[in-house]
Amino acid sequence: MPTFRYSAFNAGGGEVSGTVDAATLNDARVQLKQKGLYAKEVAQTDEAGAKGIFAARVSVPDLSLATRRLATLLGSSVPVYEAVSTLWDQESPGELKRVLGRVRDRLAEGLGLAQSLAAEPAVFSDSYVGMVSAGEASGALEVVLERLAEFQESQAEVRSRVTTALAYPALMVLVGGAVMLFLLAFVVPKIVAVFQESKATLPFITIVLIKLSTAVRKGWWLILLLGAGLFVGGKKLAVKEELLQKRDRLLLKLPLVGALWQRLILSRFAKVLGLLLASGVPIIKAMEITGEAVVNREYRFFIDGAMEALIKGGSLSAALKESPLFPPLLTHMTAVGEKSGELDRMLIKAGEAFEKEFNASVTRSMALLEPLLVLTMGLCVGFVVLAVLLPIFQLNQLVK
Repeated sequence: MPTFRYSAFNAGGGEVSGTVDAATLNDARVQLKQKGLYAKEVAQTDEAGAKGIFAARVSVPDLSLATRRLATLLGSSVPVYEAVSTLWDQESPGELKRVLGRVRDRLAEGLGLAQSLAAEPAVFSDSYVGMVSAGEASGALEVVLERLAEFQESQAEVRSRVTTALAYPALMVLVGGAVMLFLLAFVVPKIVAVFQESKATLPFITIVLIKLSTAVRKGWWLILLLGAGLFVGGKKLAVKEELLQKRDRLLLKLPLVGALWQRLILSRFAKVLGLLLASGVPIIKAMEITGEAVVNREYRFFIDGAMEALIKGGSLSAALKESPLFPPLLTHMTAVGEKSGELDRMLIKAGEAFEKEFNASVTRSMALLEPLLVLTMGLCVGFVVLAVLLPIFQLNQLVK
């Protein structure tokens, strides 16, 4: 919903300003009138119209730092409005400062912190808002925010580890692919022309190289068209829930990648659910929010079924035990947590264990992937060299 910034006069004649969320400009004016404000100027904010891939975003490290600062201020008995205002003053110009400004304005209008954050779904997830709401209800908001900051920092660390691990292999694939395309498009044709003039019988490997070179030179437009078609087709198919679920099921079955992906999902599931329960969110609501946080639809489908079992009086550990998606370690720790009354702590502990397994697996996989990429590039270059040298050797034999 668009956000409108307004300047208005209150019943006492004083000038006030702030923001209001409304579907249209007229709806914004009606809302101001209902609050007893006489609009002087109402305009849609620039950030309300900033959508799409070019919209500014708030990074996870920046959000976690702001969350920790807010927790520190609230822990020092600073009122919520003053704490958010202080964060806004301290933040450098950017998307986060604009978001904090809108949150501050909503607080000034009398909304709670969770409600004010919920109006910014692009920045604050359902799990974030749910934990803040539970913290407000329990009176332990600063403790909840500290947990949120720690969780976001751990997620940022995992993302950074994956990005760093994939940077070198991605660069090798990009550079190697570019070199091969250059050889096939510009270098190989000039060399092959000499062989074709000799009208000698060419080795099979050289014929394959010539065919590849011809395909790249004459069919480059077809390759681009095919790539664009696959991209557009993928975008259209991405809206079909049935196909997305099949894709997510396939990802879990892929060798090596599936096991890594599953550990990451299990870590997120256990940590988010544990943090929500530790913050005082009821288990049914916590499961619902966790389902939104888990990106794989196979797990989402199971969580929906587990929620129904919990509503009927079943236990979480029994529900987890029925699905092969959850390993015995998690089901056992969940059962122990339910019996001891420390389900939140056991889930967080299990999430940390899966995160450590994921990090270790990524390190091992990248250590194996790098030499395999070097070997693959070496084989590709060797194929080109061999395809060029074999006819030269044959010509030398004919000359002799």
